[in-house]
Amino acid sequence: MFTGIVQGIRKITAVEDLEGRRRLRIQLEELAEKLQQGASVAVNGVCLTVVRFEEDWAEFDIIRESLNKSNLGTLKVGDFVDIERACAFGDEVGGHSVTGHVDCKGVIKEVRNTPNNCDLFVSCSKEWMAYLIPKGWIAIDGASLTVVEIGDNFFSISLIPETLTQTVLGKKTKGDTVNLEFDHTTKVIVRTVKNMLPEINKQLFAGMNNLKQNNNVDV
Repeated sequence: MFTGIVQGIRKITAVEDLEGRRRLRIQLEELAEKLQQGASVAVNGVCLTVVRFEEDWAEFDIIRESLNKSNLGTLKVGDFVDIERACAFGDEVGGHSVTGHVDCKGVIKEVRNTPNNCDLFVSCSKEWMAYLIPKGWIAIDGASLTVVEIGDNFFSISLIPETLTQTVLGKKTKGDTVNLEFDHTTKVIVRTVKNMLPEINKQLFAGMNNLKQNNNVDV
């Protein structure tokens, strides 16, 4: 489990493409402290397992599903990624409950800079827009952020200087791809309601027909 509070930007130092998967080596520096084999680390918001590590770096395997749904497949040596270590019991939760299971990719359609602020406009598939609400949250490349504006197939977020310097979002430009994770609670509610609607409509239709037959009137 993660909080969406990115702990630092770190550099990719090695990339190895293998059959059906990809391996990344990331220079974690002090974020490698007390790291263990099999530990979970969020890399651009994707929960990855440590498969090998030394004092200040770690390697992660990325399976095909994660490559298809995230931007990890396009990364190369020298690129930077957002890093968050898994939260431990008793840690302060300053963000939101983030799973590290990315839902889809989004594309930055506009970067709008104003004094001490930066607004990002991100487009994604319309099927995911149902899980967004104004002032709700979304994780972008692992950073938990507040949704400002919602359009037909886009949404916007506002970034403060701290977020711009502490996450890779400060390096993003128009056309860049980002990883999106939507609020799990909202997804459960929306999908439950969608699944219930056909049955509710069926019962309403049956009730209207019964009323029409019992009273011999048009309904």
